[in-house]
Amino acid sequence: VPVYRIEDGFIRSAGLGAKLVPPCSIVVDCRGAHFDPSTPSDLEVLLEAGGFDAALLARAERLAAAIVARGITKYNLAGRPPALPAGRRLVLVPGQVTDDRSVTHGGAGIVDMAQLLARVRAAEPDAFILFKPHPDVDARLRRGALADSEALRHVDRVIRGAALAPLLARVDAVHVLSSQTGFEALLRGREVVCHGQPFYAGWGLTRDLAPIPRRTRRLTLAELVAGALIAYPRYCDPVTGRPCTPEALVERLASLPRRRAPIRGTAARVGAGWRRLRG
Repeated sequence: VPVYRIEDGFIRSAGLGAKLVPPCSIVVDCRGAHFDPSTPSDLEVLLEAGGFDAALLARAERLAAAIVARGITKYNLAGRPPALPAGRRLVLVPGQVTDDRSVTHGGAGIVDMAQLLARVRAAEPDAFILFKPHPDVDARLRRGALADSEALRHVDRVIRGAALAPLLARVDAVHVLSSQTGFEALLRGREVVCHGQPFYAGWGLTRDLAPIPRRTRRLTLAELVAGALIAYPRYCDPVTGRPCTPEALVERLASLPRRRAPIRGTAARVGAGWRRLRG
């Protein structure tokens, strides 16, 4: 019996899925799951095969530039960046939901945020380290909360409520377990260190502490974007409920207030958009 795995895409929404904001993008994978490196996914096979033509790569470069210019991330939440010290190496560590499959399958043996933070401090003894808990965890919608007192044993500051895009523009490096924030940091030209095995690791763009030998190609950023944001996902306009391109979704999300998205229509209407995508 064929099995298809459906997951949120990498440009998800203006708001949290845990607060029932419907996704604006999905991925449908018949091989595996992009967050599980134990077996190849459609995305991994696509990236390993390569062969993207010049027109698609040019489109990918324009899309990446638009994402950065519009301040687009996975959830597109509002918030002001914190004051940060000058003259220090700034390292961001994004938190994750500890029982999420991206941690249990892609964490390379790291099981919680305290363990990750200890490893980051050991790797960056002189850096000013920022820990940003996952917004689902901060909202008490998912498991994995780490007490500030525990986090501050390893980091210099715990930050909450800050918009991610402006924060990424200010840090020097991002250390991740398997968070998509590492991919968003790559789009912005930041140094990315992977302690786990996310979909964007193993292609020569990140420093990988848990290598994935099966991934042998060295990708450009444009190739990664072409595969992960153009060829792999499907997109739906959150206002009209109709299929759209990633470029159109970027512009739509940029036009919406940075809070829980004021989406017209109902979840059923968005669902109808996904049914049209299958056609």
